[in-house]
Amino acid sequence: MMLKKIQIVCFFLVTQIIVSQQLNTDSYIIKVEVVNKESNKAISNADVLVNGSFYKYSTIKERYEIKAKKGDELIVRHPDFNTVYYTIQGNDDIRIEVESTIDKKVFSKVLKNLRSLKKRKREASFNQYLDSAKFYKKKDIDKSLSFIEKTFKEVESKSRRSASFEVLASIYAYWKQYDLAIENYKASLKEKESAKVRLELAKVEFLNKQYLESEKSYLKSLKGELSTYEKLTVFEGLGDVFKEKKEFNRAEYNYEKALTIAKKNLITPKVTDLNSKLAEVFFEQGKTQKADVLFQNSLQLANKENIKRSLKEEEKVADFYNKSGRFDDEIQLRKESLKKAEGINIETNDKEALIDSITPQKINYKIGNAYLQKENYQEAIAFLEKSIDDAEKSEDLIIKKDATRKLSEILETVGNYSKAYKSYQDYVKLVDTLYIKKEQEIQQVKRFSKRIFDNQNRIASLEKDKELYDSKINLAYKDQQLVEESNKRQEIIIYSLLGGILLISLLVYYMYRNIRQQKLANNLLALKSMRSQMNPHFIFNALNSVNSFIAVNDERSANRYLSEFSVLMRSVLENSDEDFIPLSKEIELLQLYVKLEHNRFQDKFEYTIYIDEKIPLDKYSIPPMLLQPYIENAIWHGLRYKKEKGGLSISMNKKTENTIVINIKDDGIGRKKSMEMKTKNQLKQKSKGMSTIKNRIGILNNMYQDKISVNVTDNFDDGRGTKVELILKKD
Repeated sequence: MMLKKIQIVCFFLVTQIIVSQQLNTDSYIIKVEVVNKESNKAISNADVLVNGSFYKYSTIKERYEIKAKKGDELIVRHPDFNTVYYTIQGNDDIRIEVESTIDKKVFSKVLKNLRSLKKRKREASFNQYLDSAKFYKKKDIDKSLSFIEKTFKEVESKSRRSASFEVLASIYAYWKQYDLAIENYKASLKEKESAKVRLELAKVEFLNKQYLESEKSYLKSLKGELSTYEKLTVFEGLGDVFKEKKEFNRAEYNYEKALTIAKKNLITPKVTDLNSKLAEVFFEQGKTQKADVLFQNSLQLANKENIKRSLKEEEKVADFYNKSGRFDDEIQLRKESLKKAEGINIETNDKEALIDSITPQKINYKIGNAYLQKENYQEAIAFLEKSIDDAEKSEDLIIKKDATRKLSEILETVGNYSKAYKSYQDYVKLVDTLYIKKEQEIQQVKRFSKRIFDNQNRIASLEKDKELYDSKINLAYKDQQLVEESNKRQEIIIYSLLGGILLISLLVYYMYRNIRQQKLANNLLALKSMRSQMNPHFIFNALNSVNSFIAVNDERSANRYLSEFSVLMRSVLENSDEDFIPLSKEIELLQLYVKLEHNRFQDKFEYTIYIDEKIPLDKYSIPPMLLQPYIENAIWHGLRYKKEKGGLSISMNKKTENTIVINIKDDGIGRKKSMEMKTKNQLKQKSKGMSTIKNRIGILNNMYQDKISVNVTDNFDDGRGTKVELILKKD
């Protein structure tokens, strides 16, 4: 147990050392100038604040003078420009240049026909009225609201209308008209979203006990632009909300976050407040030792600030002692507070200084109550009587009433019935007096509420008039806007049609191209298929020739034929994947093929091949194996059946500059007689070579614009022989 106490004391001392080191940082008096960047004129009605403290403009020195230390955040706000955030670097003077953010488009509509002088005058009037409303906020609500009414008459932009609603809401909040304050903060946010206004709304919602709405507003304000001090306020506010909702873990979390910011930025008053609030949370959770340490910490910090702050904190700690049953500690602390409170009265005679904190009569009353709880009746009577005397002098009827009732009860307890009865009679009289006074206050509150209600109605009426005026102005420009929109729509339609035509054209083009590419691909596939048909056909016929040699036991001829045939086949296979080959290669293939066939049918025909030397062979190309089927037909179906020896003539001559003519002639039996000699089985089988070559030429001409033309006729008038004339275009 002793070790635990030593740990607590050590923790307390270390905390004090750290905090005192943080709080002893020197403050500076810094000169701040806020000027309009365009006109270079000083702005005297901006809100200048540091750590929640506002500073006013000095007309004599023509500047603001702030008290701050290094690391503090300076905030400069005004309805006509964006909020400026600046971190203090030292004691150097600060000059802030700002640019107006008033909605120029709205001004151009509303003030189109007004002179610039009148515009400046109205701007100045708005700022003066807003400043006056702020000045009278705590002094005279009627005057303050009257100036707000005037600002609405001068309002011409959303940012200014938002500022007017914000100040109006702050007035209502100060006078505890929380419903109206919430309504006007929301109106301000409707005109212009602001994290700072959202934060103020959250505070008022909390005061109005709308805890769920307050939580939402605090969280939403964090999404906007806030100063360091304002962020601290958000977390503190969330802690307050959760404490009221009995969600102590969440309250502790948010208080801790706020305390971290306060310590980091040396915001002394908030360090005190947050220590105290954390102590209250720990006490509610039953963590009395932690609460005690933090209460002592907050008490020490408050004593370093001022007497009023110290009295407030001592009241909280004394209440904590009372709830914990530590009556001796409570009495001792309250007696110290009593000396301070009486000292203020003697030295300053400032009754208002303690209205928000502790008065001597209230302290005496609570000391008497503590003695009563200890059952020390004589001391309790003495302090209660002193409380009644002080309350009499200060005209504090409520404390006097409570102290008189408590005194009557104690006197009755100790058996002094006559004094107890007299005290009770005094108590009854005080109750009657307070009842009458309360009725008067209720009537005053009613009259006050009626005045506020009337003012709010007038302001709402002004806002409606303003909206009506704005709608009339908008109607004045409606026709022009409609014409402009109509022209824009026509332009959009025209451009859309042009775009549509362009898109359709592109679509047609791509469709045509795709169809053409598909057709080309199909043609290439067909050509490849035909080439694959030609090769087996040629090989089949060649093998028949070998078979004929073997049939007659001509082994030497068969071997020679196979050797030359293999050379031919290698060339054919090399060119089988090509759509076109050079004409010179095709000639080599033909020469080799005709030689092979002549070796077999030496007794059937002789042949000649003539190539015109004027033909530039390298500039002509031809599909592979295009001419071979025609030569094959001439030999196999024309010359082979002739009784006497025939002749085969192959010639290539230049026809025009870009074309050559290829002639294949034979003096065989002719096409008609060849058909007559075919068997029934041969008639049923169509010549695959000739049909395939015909299809190849058709596809090639379709792809390459009539590159090849073929004409097959009889070579002689009597039907003998066949003549093939093929015309080939240059590449």
